[in-house]
Amino acid sequence: MTELAIGRDHAAGDDSARVFKPLALPPGPLAGATISGQFTGIVVDVETTGLDPDHDCIIELALRRFRYTDDGLITDLGQPYSWLEDPGKSLSPEISQLTKLNDADLVGQRIDEKLATELLTDANLVIAHHARFDRKWVESRLPGAAGRDWACSMEQIDWPQLGFDGRKLGYLLMQMDHYHAGHRASSDVDAVVQLLRYRGPDGRTALAQLLETTAEPSWIIQAYGAHFNTKDRLKARKYRWDPDLKLWWREVPDRDRAAEEWWLASNIYSPDQQHTSLGPRLIEVSASTRFL
Repeated sequence: MTELAIGRDHAAGDDSARVFKPLALPPGPLAGATISGQFTGIVVDVETTGLDPDHDCIIELALRRFRYTDDGLITDLGQPYSWLEDPGKSLSPEISQLTKLNDADLVGQRIDEKLATELLTDANLVIAHHARFDRKWVESRLPGAAGRDWACSMEQIDWPQLGFDGRKLGYLLMQMDHYHAGHRASSDVDAVVQLLRYRGPDGRTALAQLLETTAEPSWIIQAYGAHFNTKDRLKARKYRWDPDLKLWWREVPDRDRAAEEWWLASNIYSPDQQHTSLGPRLIEVSASTRFL
């Protein structure tokens, strides 16, 4: 890949083009690291034939390990691993267009289950940019790697607080003046590693914030019995609709649990709201049970 010059820097008051560099992360120690981190992280990404883990298949799995310190400094990068897998059926035109893979690329291909499982189970933390999606697929395909601690670089890092717009992987990367071959698992993994290395205004890395958020217990709050008329309030409060359970839910950190229960008591379960349950159901989650 070559450098791209896109647009003009109007904020700077001149006609200079902004240069986007191709992302390249060779394995080995990283510049500025004087020690090797005592912890092992691994970034994972999958490409699939669809959105349903019960009926669709993984067609690409990528992993990359790194060493990090307890304050979130990535010190060493491992080699990248990537496998294609034959789903046993033709790809849809939409998936082929999205991933740039076709049936001929996948014929006879197979994930190295033993090696992939060993890499995942050896890590202290598994990271994906959309862990609510990736974790289900990875643990279904590699059950020997189930139950690890997982983190999500999209949900568990406050990107606006770090000065970024949006949460999409490619867009975040471009705000760091890099670009990559999006929607291929191997390049997406490297993009996540690059984002984790970013230092905010306080000098802390994005990984440091992720580690802090991941370590804190949280609660999934399910608004059982909430009346239909309260759906707009719940949606505005960042609750999500679960079509299988047919209820609204959200996850809050432990420090916000009491405030959320008070809000629900006043706005959803007050006597005038025609609810059919006495209150919400709360499920405590940790890094090993989150995103399932």
